[in-house]
Amino acid sequence: MRKTVSVLLVCMLAAVLFLSGCAKKTGDTGPIQIALQAPITGDYAYEGQMAKQSVEVAAELINKAGGVLERQIAVTVVDDGSNPKDSAIAAQKAVSLKVVAVIGSYGSSVTEPAEDIYEKNKMVSVGYGCTALRLTVDKKPAYFFRTCGRDDAQGLFFAKYAVETMGAKRIAIMHDNSTFAKGVAEEAKKALQPYVDAGKCEIIYYDAVTPGEKDFSAAVTKLRNTQPDVWYYTGYYTEAGLLVRQARDAGLTCPFIGGNAAINDDFIKIAGIDVAKGCLMTQEPLVTDVTTAISEQFRTLYKEKFGDVPSSPWPVYAADALYAIVGAIKNANSIESDAIATAMHTNMTGVEGVTGAIKFTAIGDREDVPYKMYEVTADGKYIVHQQ
Repeated sequence: MRKTVSVLLVCMLAAVLFLSGCAKKTGDTGPIQIALQAPITGDYAYEGQMAKQSVEVAAELINKAGGVLERQIAVTVVDDGSNPKDSAIAAQKAVSLKVVAVIGSYGSSVTEPAEDIYEKNKMVSVGYGCTALRLTVDKKPAYFFRTCGRDDAQGLFFAKYAVETMGAKRIAIMHDNSTFAKGVAEEAKKALQPYVDAGKCEIIYYDAVTPGEKDFSAAVTKLRNTQPDVWYYTGYYTEAGLLVRQARDAGLTCPFIGGNAAINDDFIKIAGIDVAKGCLMTQEPLVTDVTTAISEQFRTLYKEKFGDVPSSPWPVYAADALYAIVGAIKNANSIESDAIATAMHTNMTGVEGVTGAIKFTAIGDREDVPYKMYEVTADGKYIVHQQ
């Protein structure tokens, strides 16, 4: 009798364990949770909202195609308020949610504290609008990647275009001392040095303005008096629009070239179309000029949901970040951080995003990011500049 009872107990225990295992397996068929960290509020909320919308569109396209590992994708948004302090808080929240991976964020100085927190917690994060070299070159992270380009690539593109295509002799560079803007300015200055040494141009102005200011008359007057052939501003659109308006009012007529955070639809609103038209920007290709299969699907669905496509590349790179994460999960056949990170470093075969194939270098930078020079048209659109 005792033996029979013992056998029954063992069988019951085995049944409980089996059912528990089944329950866990069933739970694993639920959505794969991914976080988007973005500036939903604060100075860069316009970019944050577009990033949120772009990731929503990408998630819908991915889920319509069957998701990944026979599971759907669910995205939770955490707001970093466009500043480093709130970025750290947002990162801690994402970690506490125990998401599989994180997309984010916009701005290198905002991204950096979050990157450190995700790295410490061994959580994969993919930046979409953070271009400072030190995020990868100095830190050499194991779990951080980015789908956008780096400051040095943009600086090199500007230098070559300004001198060789536009024939500029007297070049002015202005930044706002932020990690991003100063980084691009320094890389542009470095890339111009060979031309300076060869006597092909000179840098006649290199200085910074203070972000958040409204009156830039002193900086504009100093800049105007140097009589530049080209003025390159590497800061953000919130100040760029005011600077251009005040510079034109002060009589500065040389071409204005913004870096890839300086010009979007909000820039045009701030500057006014009469001033914004003709302004140029060094920029990764806008989604309107991307011809991949996914880009067509993305544009169509984005327009259906939100009326028009994003006016800057960063939101599209946020969508690419989701495609990169999903592609790595598929190739790794796992949602574990180490497996996803390893796949991103070594096996991104067949992974395509809105802007094309996605592959990363050994330190997490995206390979082969192109640049173009864009121009604002009289009706507020963006076209590739023709010299």
